[in-house]
Amino acid sequence: MDTFVSQVFAGLSVGSILLLIALGLVLTFGQMGVINMAQGEFIMAGAYTAYLMQFVFSSPGVSLLVALPVGFLVAGLMGVVLEATLLRRMYDRPLDTLLVTWGVALILQQAARDIFGAPNVDVPAPSWLKGSVELFGVNLPLSRIFILLLSLAAVAALTLVLTMTSLGRRIRATVQNRQLAETSGISTRRTDRTTFFIGSGLAGIAGVALSQIGSIGPTLGTNYVIDAFLVVVVGGIGQIKGAVIAAFALGLLRSGFEFWTSASIAKVLVFIAIVVFLQIRPQGIVNVRTRSLA
Repeated sequence: MDTFVSQVFAGLSVGSILLLIALGLVLTFGQMGVINMAQGEFIMAGAYTAYLMQFVFSSPGVSLLVALPVGFLVAGLMGVVLEATLLRRMYDRPLDTLLVTWGVALILQQAARDIFGAPNVDVPAPSWLKGSVELFGVNLPLSRIFILLLSLAAVAALTLVLTMTSLGRRIRATVQNRQLAETSGISTRRTDRTTFFIGSGLAGIAGVALSQIGSIGPTLGTNYVIDAFLVVVVGGIGQIKGAVIAAFALGLLRSGFEFWTSASIAKVLVFIAIVVFLQIRPQGIVNVRTRSLA
């Protein structure tokens, strides 16, 4: 029983991290068609924001809480600059967006090395994230529980924005039919930038969360961004519900494979499972039914 609970929590923990990172891609990749390989560097920016906030606020708890909105703002603004300067000209050329954002990612990684140095840095955890709680005889780290709750809160907030606000309606209208949205008086350029701001900002929040479970380095985001893209594809392009299911399913699957094999072999087995699944259901877990014949 102890082993089962431990493995399930490990899988949920991995899934919550993947979900928090993938949420931004649900917008920028899933709804805008932009393959943003610099999303990992927006994660890195959020993590370094948490690192800098500890020098502004002496209390680790205060610095973490402040770092969440500041990290969202920093990463979001970086995304807006990227969209306004480069990506706005490439919406009809997704492969070009992949190459350009990959180059931007390398530039940002080198900039981080120049600013913060090569060695990784750490962000002290507040007292209320230290330790663990016991469940069925298993100690569950509070930092992992915090990330799990944060990811669920981000899902709820994003869902509310997309379904209950005028901004969400503008985003959905632009995605479904850009020409019709423009003739209806919607500024699609402003909507695109707002969408990219939100998607990039969510990556910043993910970076702040990751600062609580490990060291921060220039390649922090690179270790997660490919897995996050897989979550979006498996869940269904642009589908929040699908991303939630896929993130936790892949997390549990990886945790189970790691229990029987090793971390490296588990990654290979998960990738094979994804390939097999997409052969059976290429549209992903969740897809939108439409009457369009286009």
